Amino acid sequence: MLWDEKLVQQNAALLNEEEKGRIISYIQALREALAYKMETDPSVFLLGQGVDDPGGMFGVTKGFQELYGSQRIFDTPVSEEGMMGICNGAAMSGMRPVYFHNRPDFLLLAFNQIVNHGSKVHWMDNGLTTVPLVIWAAIGRGWGSGPQHSQAIQGLLLSVPGIKIVMPSTPYDAKGLMISAIEDNNPVIIIEHRWLMRCEGVVPEEHYSIPFGKGVYRLKGTDCTIVGTSHAIDLAWTAAKQLKKEKNIHAEVIDLRTLKPLDEAILLESLQKTGKLLIVDTGWAFGGASAEIGYIAAEKGFSFLKAPPKRIALPDGHSPAGNVLEQFFYPNVDTMKRAIVELVYC
Repeated sequence: MLWDEKLVQQNAALLNEEEKGRIISYIQALREALAYKMETDPSVFLLGQGVDDPGGMFGVTKGFQELYGSQRIFDTPVSEEGMMGICNGAAMSGMRPVYFHNRPDFLLLAFNQIVNHGSKVHWMDNGLTTVPLVIWAAIGRGWGSGPQHSQAIQGLLLSVPGIKIVMPSTPYDAKGLMISAIEDNNPVIIIEHRWLMRCEGVVPEEHYSIPFGKGVYRLKGTDCTIVGTSHAIDLAWTAAKQLKKEKNIHAEVIDLRTLKPLDEAILLESLQKTGKLLIVDTGWAFGGASAEIGYIAAEKGFSFLKAPPKRIALPDGHSPAGNVLEQFFYPNVDTMKRAIVELVYC
């Protein structure tokens, strides 16, 4: 078999767990994860431009400096590469920094430290040194923030060994994956989506973690497989639920939750059942996550395919600096619905 039966059981258990329990916001879920690690591990500290502001990085770090002190929660200068170098050094010395960025765009200024240093140290000294560093950023789409503040750069990072890429879509996953990221001994990049921070969901009060590289079924179906992460999979899930009522189309929706490592097993399991694949991503289509997932399907699940895979991602251009133009640039629920219908009836 191409997948692990245990994985199927884990996915079902997680799906059931999310259907009942305490409801809190996405932001509160992140705060709980950070607070838990701050209180139980003195090596954890948070830094970034604005983490101690009254707004507290979209509300995620609001009031934390008063709770944990200015030595563990502090603002940083506009010097991303320098601060990332400090984080690398702190992590190599046994600390666990969580470096907050307002936008993924700003990570480009720190690529040297991320790609040439943080991701490589563990490999260059035969595993003697670990770099337990979390790098957090939230994509800034939504009000016409333009091409320099709206980029989803996960595709640029996919080919870099030694780092992990996390993209949650629910409050439950936001908390569990943040805890896993802080506890991991490798650099982990978490890319959030601002629109998801508006949502609420079921989140247990107690400590829990979610293993990297383990996707989950958001919706079961037989007509096609939809796979992706973050806000893209949230849109696809909404579209699939509507089409189930409107056209009796039963799409299977898989949230990968992490792009690196990527859960190939759940993808191939579903593809064997449905034979049709739609990949959704918040980044650019060309050379991005959707391209890599599509290649995995073609390379390892070609015999399952009844039609060529389709994908929904960003066009080969830059985000416009205006809210009205953004409506034409970014996919929405209707975009997802049209693609699903075309795929099912092709």
